[in-house]
Amino acid sequence: MLLLISPDSVEEALDCAKAADHLDIVDVKKPDEGSLGANFPWVIREIREAVPADTPVSATVGDVPYKPGTVAQAALGAVVSGATYIKVGLYGCTTPDQGIEVMRAVVRAVKEHRPEALVVASGYADAHRVGCVNPLAVPDIAARSGADAAMLDTAIKDGTRLFDHAPPDVCAEFVRLAHASGLLAALAGSVSKTDLGPLTRIGTDIVGVRGAVCEGGDRTAGRIQPRLVAAFRAEMDRQAREHAAGVPA
Repeated sequence: MLLLISPDSVEEALDCAKAADHLDIVDVKKPDEGSLGANFPWVIREIREAVPADTPVSATVGDVPYKPGTVAQAALGAVVSGATYIKVGLYGCTTPDQGIEVMRAVVRAVKEHRPEALVVASGYADAHRVGCVNPLAVPDIAARSGADAAMLDTAIKDGTRLFDHAPPDVCAEFVRLAHASGLLAALAGSVSKTDLGPLTRIGTDIVGVRGAVCEGGDRTAGRIQPRLVAAFRAEMDRQAREHAAGVPA
């Protein structure tokens, strides 16, 4: 399982660089603009320059509307700025067909510029609260649009967590559907260390966190702390060892 950490500034990215041995992907977002709020192109570029060259940089393009052209341009801006994972929150898409239309435009825009870049279609575990597409439809949307990964996050950051809206059995089905289509499966949404056991057991490929590694657990007012990143990774590794030991060879 890969660990994705989301700084919202160059200063926080430098803190991530101090903990580079403990994380796998640095994800650029702007939390005050939403769950998957997009940061500025120059911030993506500066963070790309601030973290080790062998650490992939991911960038969100926002909790996007159903406007394929607008979203495709935003995605191109992110990949031109140096991101190698491009995440799209399908916030304004209410049907799978709308999601596919948006994601196909994103995939074309990104892959024509950088074929090796990875495109991530993200849905929301609490989709019922915002009226967007059913989360279990997201793996099929990703697969039919040519994306590389399917992700679940939470749309409303009010203290509730991923498993409050999509219990482990639902997340397990999400992961199964993604893997059946040859996609990576990413899960996020106020994930804590106590969630790492079930996330490991269901085969999650990427876990995304911010609040869990910020001072005071506050994703907005807190700042990422290298020691908290190291502690989170240590618990990930412990869960992975225990899971491996319990699985027959």
